[in-house]
Amino acid sequence: MVVRRENMETENINIGIKQENLEELDPKAKKYLRGDGANLEVLRDKRLKGQLSVKEKLYGQSAKAAAMAEKWLLPTEHGYLEAEGLEKTWRIKQETILQEVDIISSRKPFDMVLKDLGPYRFDYTLSGRYMLVGGRKGHLAMIDMITMDLIKEFQVRETVRDVVFLHNEQFFAVAQKRYPYIYNRHGTEIHCLKEHGAPLKLQFLDKQFLLVSINKFGQLHYQDVSTGEIVGNYRTGLGRTDVMETNPYNAIISLGHAGGKVTMWKPTNPKPLVTMLCHHGPITALAFHYNGHLMATAGIDRKIKLWDIRKFQVLRSYSSYAQSMDFSQKGLLALSNGSQVQIWRDPVGSHDYGRYMNHSMVKGYQIGKVCFRPYEDVLGIGHSMGISSILVPGSGEPNFDSWVANPYETKKQRREKEVHSLLDKLQPETIMLDPSKIGTVRPPRKKVRPSKKEVEAELDETVQKAKSVTFKNKTKGRSKPSKKAKKKEEVVLNAKRSFRELHQVEERPLKKQKVDEVELPKSLQRFARKKL
Repeated sequence: MVVRRENMETENINIGIKQENLEELDPKAKKYLRGDGANLEVLRDKRLKGQLSVKEKLYGQSAKAAAMAEKWLLPTEHGYLEAEGLEKTWRIKQETILQEVDIISSRKPFDMVLKDLGPYRFDYTLSGRYMLVGGRKGHLAMIDMITMDLIKEFQVRETVRDVVFLHNEQFFAVAQKRYPYIYNRHGTEIHCLKEHGAPLKLQFLDKQFLLVSINKFGQLHYQDVSTGEIVGNYRTGLGRTDVMETNPYNAIISLGHAGGKVTMWKPTNPKPLVTMLCHHGPITALAFHYNGHLMATAGIDRKIKLWDIRKFQVLRSYSSYAQSMDFSQKGLLALSNGSQVQIWRDPVGSHDYGRYMNHSMVKGYQIGKVCFRPYEDVLGIGHSMGISSILVPGSGEPNFDSWVANPYETKKQRREKEVHSLLDKLQPETIMLDPSKIGTVRPPRKKVRPSKKEVEAELDETVQKAKSVTFKNKTKGRSKPSKKAKKKEEVVLNAKRSFRELHQVEERPLKKQKVDEVELPKSLQRFARKKL
């Protein structure tokens, strides 16, 4: 009996602790609820009311469980660098950071020197686990960034201008000298896209399964890789460009041109949706924030500007130069210039970016691309002598959603995700500047009809204006008072007629007009109604 009482007491204590935790997490659990709960008091059907009440309880329990997980499992503070006293964060070098981090993080920075095959371009998968490397002289390789194993390496013996992953790490596209090619992870050529011409830059829209390319003639191509159809083929008309980026918020493709303009395109429109004059010279780099509302542009006029896409106006302008730019998941901005890399940070959230970190490559290295690795505090650098990687504390999102991007997914999970993504594929028509308009109905315009008094007042004004018209005096008896009166009557009648046609006012007779009796033939007179 004593043992049972002790067990009962411990159970009561645990229940009390759980209730206290749930009471603490009630305000935090609200953001995980699926909107406002259903109003069950209005329902009269008892069965339906009971089913909905059970579901509402389950929704509340799941929200509380998510809040519990956020409290105990997810970190609450960002891991940014903090300077003490007169120290500056941009003076802290990579050697100092490597001495302070754990063993796993210390293995992430590396320098891969490949002198004869550069300059190099690269791309990460959505989960950040795999990296695709492409050298200008035809060298292609895929690397597992967690185990640092080389998955595949081969030589195409042709100029490679850009590389990009498709929907997962099983397929990737390469912009080669004459055409873009699609390969699988084993290096086998799957497709040759001859309709695209000689590509300079590639992008992939994962929600729509669209491969986008811009060739050396300034021609923009959209191709659906799931069906093989070309969705769009448009001439930009602004010359050759190799500056192309995708807005992650609405999947709009943006191009930077030699005249200082930025054009925004969607696959179902032959003309650009937006044309912005951003700089007084050729644009060298473009980057979009993850929320999709902030755009950074760099021009040869040595200006870096931050734009609010919702208003299309400049927020900040800095005197600097950049050949490549990229935003991290936490909003850090990486800039490259020659052999120097700068990382800017917005500490307050007012779009006032300042220096956060600096990194210098070996003198003579020309940096071609900088790109943050998703879900990691790592910045990848592609330069003329190979690929490098540095640590940038606070740049990556620490908590990944396994339904969106899972770095540790198995083969079965990958297949399931591919099937679901194909079933949930969005059509090209859904790409627009404001994706919140999808599924909404345009409200009908209500025709405001004037009241009876307002119509009568307007009619009186037109009649008065018509009566006040003056006529020229004519000779030979043509200006008699009787003729002038007839002319005024005609003017008034014409004004009334035009007013009724304009306002669609129908004249209704006050009394019903009697129908004139018609004499019937003698053969039908016996059927006529007799008068009393």
